[in-house]
Amino acid sequence: GCCPQRDPLWPDLTVLQHLEAYAAVRGMRKEDAALAISCLAKALDLLKHFQTPARRLSAGEARKLCFALSILGDPTVMLWDEPSVGMDQKGQRCMWKVIQTSMKSKERGAILSTQDLEEAAMCDRVAILVSGRLRYIGSLEDLKSKFGTSYHLEIKMTDTGQSDALHAEILNLFPCAARQERTSSLLIYKIPMADALPLSRSFSKLEAAKHSFKFEEYSLSLNTLQQVFVDLTRDAEEHDLDAASNGGVEQRPLHP
Repeated sequence: GCCPQRDPLWPDLTVLQHLEAYAAVRGMRKEDAALAISCLAKALDLLKHFQTPARRLSAGEARKLCFALSILGDPTVMLWDEPSVGMDQKGQRCMWKVIQTSMKSKERGAILSTQDLEEAAMCDRVAILVSGRLRYIGSLEDLKSKFGTSYHLEIKMTDTGQSDALHAEILNLFPCAARQERTSSLLIYKIPMADALPLSRSFSKLEAAKHSFKFEEYSLSLNTLQQVFVDLTRDAEEHDLDAASNGGVEQRPLHP
């Protein structure tokens, strides 16, 4: 079963006609097909669109139909390329529930590409690609244990003129801190666990700095999965830029 990025739908066929045609191609008996189509459409909230031509479906409903076509007939291997793009949260939840139910069988496998880390959390193994290169492959638990062992500090300033002085103070408080982002009013740092622990001492330092530099608010938290992913992406991009500046990457002009 395959759900590509571009919806492979016939514009004039209805949702029901698509499902019936794919069921026939899969060699399903009419009785079995009717039951499977009904159950799948109910799970994905497609029953109300049965008589709607594909051209009149919203982007989210079209993706639901494509996903339904990929899973119809119980294929043993499925390829899903960003299947939930364009769906609202309710549609995503419906699709994720169907995926989790369908993957309970050990004799079935699927490859799912996505930019939604909540969607990726359903998978047994995760691979992260950055600029076409494999940066990580393994379980989410291993990913967090290897790359999530640091704290994320965000500081929102009221006096932007003090940003340089505040940056120096943060490095004084947390010597191994690395600034990840800087805007006119926001500073973001990655702080190694050894620098941040014990947390009671870190919060005392930050409270003192808050009064001295009069920043509006701050937060100190463990790296989330999203932040781990952003860090991996940023590190790879910085490496590529360094390689390019050192002549390690061949640069050629683009031609139309």
